[in-house]
Amino acid sequence: MPGATSTKSIIAVWALTRTVLLLCVFHVLTSPGVDVTGDVSVIYQGWYEILKTGTYPLDDVTWQYPPAAALVILAPALLPFLSYASAFFVLALLCDTAVLLLLLRAARRPGRRLAGAWVWVAGVALLGPTAYARYDLMVTAVAVAALLAGARHPRTMGALAAFGALLKVWPVLLLAGTPRGRVTRTSWTAAAVTAAGLLLLFGAVMPGSLAFLTFQRDRGTEVESLGAMVFHVARHFGWHGQVLLNYGSVEFLGPYVSTVSTLALGLTVAAFGWLLFWRLAARRFSASTTCDTAFTAILLFTTTSRVISPQYMLWLVGLAAACLVFRTSRMALPARLVLLATFFSFLDFPVWFSHVVASDLLGITVLLVRNGLLVAASLTACRTLWIHTVSEPRRRAARIASATPAELSPAGL
Repeated sequence: MPGATSTKSIIAVWALTRTVLLLCVFHVLTSPGVDVTGDVSVIYQGWYEILKTGTYPLDDVTWQYPPAAALVILAPALLPFLSYASAFFVLALLCDTAVLLLLLRAARRPGRRLAGAWVWVAGVALLGPTAYARYDLMVTAVAVAALLAGARHPRTMGALAAFGALLKVWPVLLLAGTPRGRVTRTSWTAAAVTAAGLLLLFGAVMPGSLAFLTFQRDRGTEVESLGAMVFHVARHFGWHGQVLLNYGSVEFLGPYVSTVSTLALGLTVAAFGWLLFWRLAARRFSASTTCDTAFTAILLFTTTSRVISPQYMLWLVGLAAACLVFRTSRMALPARLVLLATFFSFLDFPVWFSHVVASDLLGITVLLVRNGLLVAASLTACRTLWIHTVSEPRRRAARIASATPAELSPAGL
């Protein structure tokens, strides 16, 4: 039974790689570069101490997350017999396990395959211990569950997408490629109702639930972003700016930074404009179109953002895995590019982060490759989505319109 053998291989590789990740975050093994667990033991735990009093961190500008993020930060309390950091890592492992089981279960249906599970196993491992030391893995688990619910359970998909958006905003784009008609109406309505209900609930229970909206106003350009490449090079030609810890990330601050940040925002708006144009032009929605579109949308959102933290790669790995569950998906090449970019994200942080901050040749090279791979993946995904849903259906319709009766027979087509 080849399928059973493949599943056992996936589980074996997953178990081996996750054991290594756990040994790293528990400091049994030493991961190269900077320690990635500080965010959990210092920042997350600090927020936890505030959140458990019944309020959001209103005086902390590093709290830049939607209200439901509080649930993730408070979740380690479910394991009171462990320290906060240890409980967080265990919960990350459980969410990782849940995603793998969802992908394996989905692969057993007709028209599905195990490629998605392999992408997940490989992608999380390639990112290294950062995967377990940020709450993005939990958000990605919700997103994968939403996409795999898909057209068969549109209400569930919409509700999960809304919950994910209240965890970290980006899952709102999961619904960009839902098939027109009943699935779109049902999923979008469920998302709107769920989001409104949760916002009212959080607003009533805990003050300051929307404070995060004002905490990113004066951000610069993160040193790992696409726009930051300008300043990495400019530092070698006399640019007089600074690299500082600002709003929870290492950013460039100084002349022309606001201009580059504005240009990044403009690229994001243009990308969303392209998505809207695609949706109006799309003629064919296959079983994988919702996943393919979500993957493309988040690629565009991530690549054009003024912040590209390494943990963002988890979003792309999870959505790529959801795409490749479907045999109809053509996102194999963008998925491979994302896996390569994930490995270079590991080299960027934690391995050679000091070189990135210093803007030396090694740091610039690593970022150039990682960000170049993201640009290539974005453009390839857009082209693939357009061809599969717009160009090919148009050509087929044109052939049918100009065909003779003999050519319209099953043999002719």
